[in-house]
Amino acid sequence: MNQKTISHLRRLLCCVVVTLLILPSCTFVQAQERDNAVILVYHHVSTQTPPSTSISPEQFAAHLAHINEHHVVLPLDVLVNSLKTGQVLPDKAIAITFDDGYRNILENAHPLLQQYNMPYTIFINPPEIGVRRDQLTWSEVKRMSQEGVLFANHTMDHAHLLSRKENETEAQWLTRTMQNIRAAEAMITEQLDYSLKYLAYPFGEFNFKLRDALLADGYIGFAQHSGAVSSSSDFGAIPRFPSAGIYANLNTLKTKLNSMALNVSNPSDPMFALGAQPEISLELNQTQPKASQVTCFYRNEVITTTTQGQILSFTVPEPLEAGRSRVNCTAPSTVPGRFHWYSQPFFVADENGHYPD
Repeated sequence: MNQKTISHLRRLLCCVVVTLLILPSCTFVQAQERDNAVILVYHHVSTQTPPSTSISPEQFAAHLAHINEHHVVLPLDVLVNSLKTGQVLPDKAIAITFDDGYRNILENAHPLLQQYNMPYTIFINPPEIGVRRDQLTWSEVKRMSQEGVLFANHTMDHAHLLSRKENETEAQWLTRTMQNIRAAEAMITEQLDYSLKYLAYPFGEFNFKLRDALLADGYIGFAQHSGAVSSSSDFGAIPRFPSAGIYANLNTLKTKLNSMALNVSNPSDPMFALGAQPEISLELNQTQPKASQVTCFYRNEVITTTTQGQILSFTVPEPLEAGRSRVNCTAPSTVPGRFHWYSQPFFVADENGHYPD
């Protein structure tokens, strides 16, 4: 049985399982809950790797034990396809993803995920597989794929995609970037005999020019700003909750795992100039919650917002520094103990046009 057949059978089986999970609960679960999901992103599962992108095996095991008791874990493709086609999901559905094909995922995370029979996805840089010592080999990737792990595109070289070369025009930058993405996808397809056309933006960085080109080419984009996902989400920049480093605390993760999307019809391009103080207006394309119920935070501090009907407006309270930041906006749901969540990211180059790691 070849890899493509195995992958197809796995998807069919999961769709049957999802249907069985949903049917008993349809009478009791509100429609908005069945149109929501949460996607988690990890990098390292190790105590020997950079703390900012790492979670210890013990912490990761605690995450999975809680998830196993309170949530339904779906393959990323099943979750995304269900949302795109308007199919209902189980309540509290989640997907688990990893960025970068680190060997410690196989050594420390894979056995735990297999123990719970939890599907997951790894976004890889194909030229680094089997080359860097801290990366998986293609033999390991293929074995994990046979065991139900999905592999997807993280570009050829994990570069900052918004960075331009000297004297490079916007059109030249976009052509070069899309060539990079397509080349990585071709390598994955050659090795695994399937192509999801899913891209995780390195460092979570994107702008609307890149997002639109990605969508036009048939891809789905995954970012790293926080928030839940629904059928109304931007499928060129799907939010994922970072779950390692300072975000590994299980108590705070529980709130995120239970979150639902705060849907807006006019997301703002996240690419800004150094020192800008963006003025953002977001139009909620849902009647609940009310815009007046939304609270927004910048660097963990509440910021001033104004509302007019379902339009929520705010100004970032200080000039943006080089790097990545975001405003998180949340509002209570009609479901007790659960919150709607939306994140507006900001990506800013330094004075030399470089994006810091």
